[in-house]
Amino acid sequence: MIWLTWRQLRGSAAMLATVLVILAVVLALTGPDLATRYSAGIAACAQDDTCDRFYNRFFGAYDMPFMAVSLVVLLLPVLIGLFWGAPLITRELEAGTHLLVWNQSITRGRWLAAKLGLVGLVAMAAVCLCGLMVSWWSDPLDKSAAESLALMAPLVFGARGIAPMGYAAFAFVLGVTVGMLVRRTVPAMALTLAVFTAIQLAMPLLARAHLMPPVTGTFELSKANVENLGISQEGGGPARILLRSAVPGHPGAWVLSSDLVDPSGRTISGGDGEAALQVSTTSGPCSPSGAVGAGGRCMAEINRLGYRQQATYQPLERFWPFQWIETGIYALLTLGLTWFCFWWIRRRLA
Repeated sequence: MIWLTWRQLRGSAAMLATVLVILAVVLALTGPDLATRYSAGIAACAQDDTCDRFYNRFFGAYDMPFMAVSLVVLLLPVLIGLFWGAPLITRELEAGTHLLVWNQSITRGRWLAAKLGLVGLVAMAAVCLCGLMVSWWSDPLDKSAAESLALMAPLVFGARGIAPMGYAAFAFVLGVTVGMLVRRTVPAMALTLAVFTAIQLAMPLLARAHLMPPVTGTFELSKANVENLGISQEGGGPARILLRSAVPGHPGAWVLSSDLVDPSGRTISGGDGEAALQVSTTSGPCSPSGAVGAGGRCMAEINRLGYRQQATYQPLERFWPFQWIETGIYALLTLGLTWFCFWWIRRRLA
């Protein structure tokens, strides 16, 4: 059975291996130069305290390759579920070849175990290798990424570490399960795509933020967490402040919520994350002539009056615990679907 399964898989496995080899060569040729440029830039900017500007320039120069390699890792589990998982059993049922195998003293359980075991292990190994290669290559960019694309951000988190391996295992077995139930290849592929996409969206939007209790803290306002400080040029209007999706002292954190609070602790609401402060803009540090951006005397005056940022976030230090927890969740889902496949093929599939 293993030999027969491999003969059926070898064409698609060779195609996947070719893609991985090409990706590995490209990453191996460009990765060392990327790391060297990052190290040189950090050494230079540390002397004149301009690393924030360096991060923006460095990431901006490589943002398209960064998104491209991340997209490859995100799409690979989906493609495995669609083109390896969904047709694996369905095409046998449509052609009736499963009956020939079952009549050759091969039990249903052994037949399914060979297919799930061999194809599933190849899929997991390929995606895990791809994820680790991309994680190695993009490490300098992950360190310099803007807040919205930091390592804990949902879009990037799923393309790093070992989580893609869990996604691939689940997508593959999901495709097999749907194929066994639907018994038609094209509908099975469409349904697999819909279910897997729904779960992949639900995990970061509904579940991931609660895998560990988030941290809530209150922080002074500075250029680390303030995007823009607007002062009325005519004077008399309130100062307007726009917060970043970041918290001071915790670079790379996944910020779940960020609000401006007044001295009494009441949240100051505003449209699009912008809040109006009751600060004098006719005279003093926050007058048009006295304000010097987010790092000037006006910001010091706002902090003196007691305005603070209140943020709820998941710190970057939880990246690997989250990776292991989420991979474990997908592993449990995969085991559950695997058990269902064996039960279904023995009790219901004729």
